[in-house]
Amino acid sequence: MSLTILAFMGSPRIKGLCSQFAASALQGAASRGAEVHQINLVDCDIKHCTGCHSCVYTKHELPIGMCPLKDDMAGILEQYLAADGYVMACPVYDFTVTSIMKAFIERRFPMYKKQKGLHGKIPEVRVPQGFKKKAVLIATGDASDEYAAIAEPCFDVMSGHFMVEEIDVVSQLYVGYIHNVDEQRYKEKMQEIFTMGVRMVEEIEKARL
Repeated sequence: MSLTILAFMGSPRIKGLCSQFAASALQGAASRGAEVHQINLVDCDIKHCTGCHSCVYTKHELPIGMCPLKDDMAGILEQYLAADGYVMACPVYDFTVTSIMKAFIERRFPMYKKQKGLHGKIPEVRVPQGFKKKAVLIATGDASDEYAAIAEPCFDVMSGHFMVEEIDVVSQLYVGYIHNVDEQRYKEKMQEIFTMGVRMVEEIEKARL
């Protein structure tokens, strides 16, 4: 059975380096036989979460909770749940992810469930993945690689749900000095990220033996 890998790209520039890096990770996954697809979040209709909690309080028998907001997220979450691995790619904006990526992450809330009136605990994931799904994280920024710590908040935000969903992050990479990437460095980073995609598929296959 072929694996499916989804890339969620959080940059408003769909032809920029962040998008190209996400595509390279997918190409690496495809080289191992995976079906791949990149979702440019800026092109999606994703409304802001209103915090009503309707999705987590009701319909606990469903794999995905019902959100009252009508936009693209229901379809995106169906693709998300069906996929075997994920690429999360986003530039650093003001020391964290873009508002585009953050809106998507917040609207993943229907993947969880919680009894109304139960406080003091985090919601449970509706479909635990048993660490058979894997993910890779890519962050880009103008600060040079020596300031890679600037991307840590991005990695924390992009991977926070994975811990609860039982999804392993197998690798992460910050690519700095993004507006001054020469041809040699571009090739090196594209190859490094291609390898990340290859490794993700290999780790998924190992987890399913």
